[in-house]
Amino acid sequence: MTVTWEEVGWERLAAGVGRCRLPGWDCTAGLVLGAGTALMVDAGSSLAEGARTRERAQRIAGRRVTHLALTHPHFDHVFGAAALAGAEVYAAVGTEAVFAHERAGLRLDAVRNGLPVAEADEAVDALAPPRHLVSGEWTLDLGDGRQVLLANVGPGHTAHDLAVLVPGDPEVVFCGDLVEESGEPQAGPDAVPSRWPAALDRLLSLGGEHALYVPGHGAVVDAAFVRRQRDELAARFGVS
Repeated sequence: MTVTWEEVGWERLAAGVGRCRLPGWDCTAGLVLGAGTALMVDAGSSLAEGARTRERAQRIAGRRVTHLALTHPHFDHVFGAAALAGAEVYAAVGTEAVFAHERAGLRLDAVRNGLPVAEADEAVDALAPPRHLVSGEWTLDLGDGRQVLLANVGPGHTAHDLAVLVPGDPEVVFCGDLVEESGEPQAGPDAVPSRWPAALDRLLSLGGEHALYVPGHGAVVDAAFVRRQRDELAARFGVS
């Protein structure tokens, strides 16, 4: 039986589009409904969180989650991916190399940030490379006129940043951690600061002035917020 977005703690953003803020790291998960399809954006920080998020998404959709887009390869966004068995998984090209060769680093980052060791080990053991790798732009047809644009807009927050643009009224852009509202954007060792402002310029060109921009952490923002954060990052890292 389907439920409303609000009944399972999700925020409806537009027709057939919504998101929730997951506990712990305040990571966003998104959902886009098509005709007999459902795209989830990011999967949470553990297999258990991925399963809970999938179950709530499927209650809203009234069907299984058929597609999963990963915005970037950090544990709080990808460690739940294996809980979405059967979903077609999309990510920026290069994510597969991170999953193959940097698993120990992902596990260590998760444990350092408070994920229990057993949950981190379980997630790393189950982590599989995404099947579909986006090097430029990929139009994903979800049926019934619903098309979603997957855009490799990085590097920036990481070397492998994927944005998800959902056309509509309003348009919705899932930004991953290229945009953060609940705190200052985090630039870890895998960030590419010199390219980050340009990645935000790309987001703004995709969504335009009237889109809703969904950050990886925090409340939904507008174009003016993204532009301010772009300028702050440029000043912080000494780039134009």
